[in-house]
Amino acid sequence: MPPETPKRPIETLRQMVETLRPVPTVLSLPHVPLHDARRMTGGDGQAHITLDGQVYTLRITRAGKLILTK
Repeated sequence: MPPETPKRPIETLRQMVETLRPVPTVLSLPHVPLHDARRMTGGDGQAHITLDGQVYTLRITRAGKLILTK
């Protein structure tokens, strides 16, 4: 009998590992929210953010940089 194939693709496993990594310590005021961009953008590296009815796109580049566009 052949071994069972994994139920989750490798990319999903990588995402799971990313969520387990500690968030780096940031020197900021306690009332300023801290958000993990990889969690916000999910698997495709993009998230939509609204501000006063305007929609913005947050994207993680291949180089690991953030781009926010309107």
